[in-house]
Amino acid sequence: MTEIFLIRHGETAWNAERRLQGHLDIPLNEEGLRQAEALAQALAGETVDMIISSDLSRAASTARAVAERHGLPLQTDASLRERCFGAFEGLLYDELEGHFPEAHAQWRARDPHARYPDGERRAETFAEFAQRAVDAVCRIAEMNRGKRIVIVSHGGVLDAVYRAAHGIDITAPRDFAVLNASINHIQWNGEQLKVLRWSDNAHLAVALDELGN
Repeated sequence: MTEIFLIRHGETAWNAERRLQGHLDIPLNEEGLRQAEALAQALAGETVDMIISSDLSRAASTARAVAERHGLPLQTDASLRERCFGAFEGLLYDELEGHFPEAHAQWRARDPHARYPDGERRAETFAEFAQRAVDAVCRIAEMNRGKRIVIVSHGGVLDAVYRAAHGIDITAPRDFAVLNASINHIQWNGEQLKVLRWSDNAHLAVALDELGN
């Protein structure tokens, strides 16, 4: 059995202004740095064997605060990155429809196989991303059986993992919270994921929910 504290990174300026980040490397803002320290304090009493994060700085900075508190090295893994949204990245959510009306309609419909226009990078389909995200978390858990791991990633990754654990289709509207720097405690038994605790933000004054459709 592997236990995982699965964390969404702390707040960024782009979270606060409702701008799509994806693979763009946006740092934590002041509130995000405060959240990272509060998270580290909240996890200080937990036994942790390993800390791994997405290689994007907003996740790595959040994870580093926890790693320093536990005196552990921080490992990074690019497979824990947020979904790549192609040309959507860098736009405000409210700007998407005006720039890409057809692709925005596909996004709103949660079309799992739609590929948005390319930007700096080629966009991932929803199905491709969800598979990557869940595979990454399960692979890390399987490689570290019997350990307690902190994984710091992104809202889309947490969304995909929660759905996989509960058998919720990726096309279904989201009815659960995915908050910045909240604590989500899950288990991996070698075959499936199980959620033990989700969206615990008692250590935070406030946390923004993941934007999406």
